[in-house]
Amino acid sequence: MKEINLNNVRQVMKRINTATKPQLAALTKLSVVTVNSLVKELHELGELFEDLTVPSNGGRPAQTYRYNYNFSLGLVIYLKDKEGQVLISATVVNLENEILAKDEHIIPVFERQFFCDIIEHSIALYPSIKVIGIGIPGQVVNGEIKVSSHHELTGSRMIQEIEQQFELPILVENDVNAAISGYCMNQGEEQYLLGLYFPNRYPPGMGIYLNGKILKGNQGMSGEIKFLPDMPDWSLEMGKDTFIDTTCRIIQTLNAVLAPDKIVIYQDKVELEIWTSAWEAYQLRHPMPIYPQIVMQDTFQEDFEAGLRWLTLKSLEPDLVELH
Repeated sequence: MKEINLNNVRQVMKRINTATKPQLAALTKLSVVTVNSLVKELHELGELFEDLTVPSNGGRPAQTYRYNYNFSLGLVIYLKDKEGQVLISATVVNLENEILAKDEHIIPVFERQFFCDIIEHSIALYPSIKVIGIGIPGQVVNGEIKVSSHHELTGSRMIQEIEQQFELPILVENDVNAAISGYCMNQGEEQYLLGLYFPNRYPPGMGIYLNGKILKGNQGMSGEIKFLPDMPDWSLEMGKDTFIDTTCRIIQTLNAVLAPDKIVIYQDKVELEIWTSAWEAYQLRHPMPIYPQIVMQDTFQEDFEAGLRWLTLKSLEPDLVELH
């Protein structure tokens, strides 16, 4: 019960930043005596700071407390292909989603030791890091990277090894799941959405977003649309007509099975006007009772980074229990 009460005080303080004990008691519906004890503990931990004193209806001035958003930090690290090389990005973020540091490194090929050295360096500079969020172009099952666009990662147990080495919880998310999460967070979306990502020279991926959560499926394998039948060789150069036809067939399949409200498509292979005209013609040739709204986005990287930060910080949030 004490931990539940502590977490409720934490959540209120994160939301409003500063408060007096009576204000906290009113907002958490806890007694002033209980709040006094909880605030004392959080202050001793360094999670709350003493702030200004304010007038208190003619009585003794009341002490205001401020939440310390740097009490727990997240390290968000991801890798991506960049012109035939590997880019590794590491960002330290606080509980207010403020970026405290960001470094990027480009190396010819992925090296696990270099990846771990970046993590070790970040933790040395920011000992308050409590979680590591890792974004990869692939899926992890029981600590093993089962599917990845980077062949050197496939079959690797790197995630499990990192968790053991640094003794910190690890959140792993693939790029398209993080991107559609970031899109929904940025747009304030609460609908049933699919995100489709068509990277150059790699197979596409999909994320399913429903009721504020990503649906992962059996062993996290939902969204691996590259395994749909009659897919082209995504590693080859693809003409616009082939891309449009393949994408339309994918959308029709997904709509028949999942019937989302909206599909967000990240691609740079075809212009919006050409796509819109082709998609409208396709719907006339292949009528269905209902089609989703299709949104073309060019914000994949922005959404991916925002989503990965949000998911990493969300993993630090305790499960709250409603008090009645």
